[in-house]
Amino acid sequence: MKHLTTFRVIDAIARTGSIRGAADHLALTPSAVQRRLQSYEAEIGFEIFDRRPQGVDLNSAGELVIMHIRETFSETGKLTSRLADLSGMRRGEVRVGCSQALVPYFLPRHISSYQTTYPNVIFEVVVIDHRIAQSALANHVIDLALVFAADEVPEFKTLLGVRQQLAAVMGLNHPLAHFEILRLRQCYEHPLALPSVGFGSRAMVDAALQEKSYSRPPEMESNSFEYLKAHVAETLSVTFQIECGAPLPPIKDSHLTARLIDQRDVAPGTLWIGQLAGRSLSVTASRFAEQIGRDLSERYQHVEF
Repeated sequence: MKHLTTFRVIDAIARTGSIRGAADHLALTPSAVQRRLQSYEAEIGFEIFDRRPQGVDLNSAGELVIMHIRETFSETGKLTSRLADLSGMRRGEVRVGCSQALVPYFLPRHISSYQTTYPNVIFEVVVIDHRIAQSALANHVIDLALVFAADEVPEFKTLLGVRQQLAAVMGLNHPLAHFEILRLRQCYEHPLALPSVGFGSRAMVDAALQEKSYSRPPEMESNSFEYLKAHVAETLSVTFQIECGAPLPPIKDSHLTARLIDQRDVAPGTLWIGQLAGRSLSVTASRFAEQIGRDLSERYQHVEF
């Protein structure tokens, strides 16, 4: 499959925006990358990049080419996966686009479990906003989307939707850690470190606070849940996260704990698993989707859609 080598070069140029960047990424010389690109452009009869002093950008022809290249990668991955299944040795790659909430606990546990059974499967995890999941699927950047939305139904083909309550996340010795379940007002009696506006968990909080007398601006905001976790571990602040992204039992975190917020105060949102409509998944990606779907189905309430 010599053409795949050229495709990987072109894809790297598109991703890095430069010949040199692609060369560094692929451990090739810039001249070798340039020759591959020029040979392909001569073969199809079109230049696919606009050359600029600071780098290169895909032009209209290039947009069509890169879509073809990524579709080819996807189809080749499915073929490799199916051939491996014939021999009983599952191989392949699974590219997952997920909300930040899935990064600390949920996905590492599932990927570790899957790779224990199928050590030849490679994973790529991309943190994405739920609003761009459809475009990431359409551009073949990811195979599966696992994203949270407070009250929106995604554009992609949904495989499963489960309800997610809001949880308050705090240090192990925080006063609120003595309660089994919390009211939102209790959290607002302490310093607040909130996700930035636009995140699903922030939308849940903002919706719940409408016309509440105890509503006030947070002392800290960040677009990084990893920072928010580190911040509340070192202070008496409280932050918020959805259930599967919070250190709720049986998860044991050496610095943090979490408590669910009473649903009378904050309505649940939805965690969605989905794929691109009209595209079949590789065996490897399909089996992984089934694995995480089973776990979510057993733990949380289904959403009808």
